[in-house]
Amino acid sequence: MQSSKDYLIKYLNTYNSLINDPAVIDNLVKIKSIFQNTSKEGGKIIFAGNGGSAAMASHVAVDITKNAGIRAVTFNEYDLITTLANDYGYENWITKAIKLYHNPNDVIVLISASGQSLNVINAAIKSKEFGLPVITFSGMFPQNPLRNKGDINLWVDSNIYNIVEMTHHIWLLAIVDMIINENE
Repeated sequence: MQSSKDYLIKYLNTYNSLINDPAVIDNLVKIKSIFQNTSKEGGKIIFAGNGGSAAMASHVAVDITKNAGIRAVTFNEYDLITTLANDYGYENWITKAIKLYHNPNDVIVLISASGQSLNVINAAIKSKEFGLPVITFSGMFPQNPLRNKGDINLWVDSNIYNIVEMTHHIWLLAIVDMIINENE
């Protein structure tokens, strides 16, 4: 059995290798520019996900709005989720929320640790049909259905939920911090 210290060193080194991928860094810079251009064009960023990804979406939306000056929203109100899920099916509630709340200059950011959440996949497909740029964050399975549904797709090569979710969180908050750094 591995000692706690050895486990932690290995665990943190996993994050280091995942977050420092040169291709990911290039995409993070592209996403930063997309977010800034969206704001300049009067649009907002719509973040969506389930469970921990929904909580992350809320955190990032608040930080990018408050600290980076770019409007962002999520759909994490239980009454909105339950009414849309009840009327249109859980697999369609995010799509319906995007349809109701989007404007032409908005960008959609969809987060799913597994990349297999049907409501998130459907939202990616419909958002493209609405003509909206889509950015996805997924992980776990190399062939997950969300992984190729966006204009930019970031995937975490791990099958451990916490590693996937925290890597997404680090990447998203790094974008916020890049924007803040440019505004200082």
